[in-house]
Amino acid sequence: MKNRAWFLLVAVILLPACSSFWNARPPDVLQELNSGGSIVAFNQSGSLLASGDWKGGVILWGVPEGRSTRRWDAHDGTVNGLAFLDQGSRLLSAGYDGALAIWDLKGRLVERIETPSPVMHLVADDAAGMVVTGHKDGVVRTWSKEGLQLLASYPLHDGAVKAVALQPGSGTIASSGNDGNVFVLRDGEDARELESPPTDAWALLFSPDGERLFGSGWFRLYRWDLDGGELLSMPTEHHGLIRSLHFSPSADYLASISRQTDSAVLFLDPETGEVISRFQKHALCGAYVAVSPDGRFLATTSDDATVRIWDLGKEPGGDD
Repeated sequence: MKNRAWFLLVAVILLPACSSFWNARPPDVLQELNSGGSIVAFNQSGSLLASGDWKGGVILWGVPEGRSTRRWDAHDGTVNGLAFLDQGSRLLSAGYDGALAIWDLKGRLVERIETPSPVMHLVADDAAGMVVTGHKDGVVRTWSKEGLQLLASYPLHDGAVKAVALQPGSGTIASSGNDGNVFVLRDGEDARELESPPTDAWALLFSPDGERLFGSGWFRLYRWDLDGGELLSMPTEHHGLIRSLHFSPSADYLASISRQTDSAVLFLDPETGEVISRFQKHALCGAYVAVSPDGRFLATTSDDATVRIWDLGKEPGGDD
């Protein structure tokens, strides 16, 4: 009996901090990767999902079936940014190796440049032809979609940039960094520093109406009013660092995923931080979450080397 109790104690101690066995809605598709997953992104129609991993690999997955259609080595190190361009006919990737690259959907290289510093995060406005990157050297850089020409550099942070955000159609940019600071940049204006959140903001995104900026850190969801500048910090059901956020097309929920003591996948109310829906946790730390532009599909990836897809148009366990 004593041996059994000792074994159980050791098992609890050795259980990976990010792992969890929380029962919630299971994915409709679960696919394995060759290494930990770092990022996922849907194309504009929601028919294709791109994923990136720790070893620089990019995989395209058909949606909803989740079958791999193409894989190639895109970067030397972690893929930290993916965005479909030209209405989904090309894919932009960014890596910790400092490279930005544009690919066709067969994995053939169209354009590649080397930036001055490892890329930590990337966002793009396809219609406006604008790309924004945040770098390890603390600089936020903007690029043209065509030719990947450098447009501007903003040395904003003392330490690495954690996240960048771009408000489509307006050119307004936000960034957060290891220094705990959060900035907003509008065309023709100096960078505006917002009230610092309780912990570093690891994810940032604008509300669809552009009036508020959302972020996330340890356990909590952050919301800044961009007119008055007030910061609201909201508790959530996450028990770790909320690593990634994504708005639904209707803006009625925020998809979220956490890591470092948690791997929960939740839909949160952007007004209160309360849970709207729960999805099955990953076996290890969560990395990234995305919702398709039409709102039908949810995708996640994590340190457990899987990509998961939920068909939100189905009843759980049922058909369309």
